[in-house]
Amino acid sequence: MEAIVYICHGSRVKESKEESFALIDRVKKLVDVPIQETCFLELQQPSIEEAVGHVIHKGATKIVFLPILLLTAGHAKIDIPEIIYQQQNKYPSIAFHYGRPIEVEPKMIDAVTDHIHQLTQDYEQYDFLFVGRGSSDMQALEDTNTIISLLQKKFPNNTIEACFLAASKPKFEELLVEKVTKQKKSVLIVPYLLFTGLLIKGMRKYMESISLEPNQKIIMSEYLGHHENVVQVLADRVEEARGERSRLAKVD
Repeated sequence: MEAIVYICHGSRVKESKEESFALIDRVKKLVDVPIQETCFLELQQPSIEEAVGHVIHKGATKIVFLPILLLTAGHAKIDIPEIIYQQQNKYPSIAFHYGRPIEVEPKMIDAVTDHIHQLTQDYEQYDFLFVGRGSSDMQALEDTNTIISLLQKKFPNNTIEACFLAASKPKFEELLVEKVTKQKKSVLIVPYLLFTGLLIKGMRKYMESISLEPNQKIIMSEYLGHHENVVQVLADRVEEARGERSRLAKVD
């Protein structure tokens, strides 16, 4: 019997956990598999190990793991595969398959575009700050640049610049201050994040702390997890992973 295990990152914010379950519940409706379980890499329960135990107890003989991550970086390449490989050694008779994160996906560009249009029709008066979580992984940074290039085609008259909340530069706070206080720009912040959490709350708090000129504005579009395109992309990633023939390879 087949099972899908959806692996979310996890957050200390209760609302983020609730949003994770709500998103995956929508994905489950598009996936015709009898056993489906949501778990977390860190900070919340159930853990990946607990989810594996649950689905095997329900009769799973094949498990497809899907990382609910926007980009491929350390969590997707190292942290999650290491845990899965340990579970594969523990349950050698079970077939383990590992899907991929969302990565560069046109439907996600459309989702960002929708959120900007929902926020304002006067978007051309703003410089955009595209805010990622940040990573030291070069693939993640290259994918971020590709996503911005695709978004730029949707908004050719806007300046769009990347910034990050951790691990990469420029930092969100530094670039926002540069835009507002030195360049005297109005800024539209685009958080490329799936769920609410401490990062979103911190961004909002920092926005509110900045003094503006009478003609300046700072606004922020919605994060991504509520958009129907995210649901469809994740369902597509599940079907892609279900079609893989080989088991999970050992992490070097």
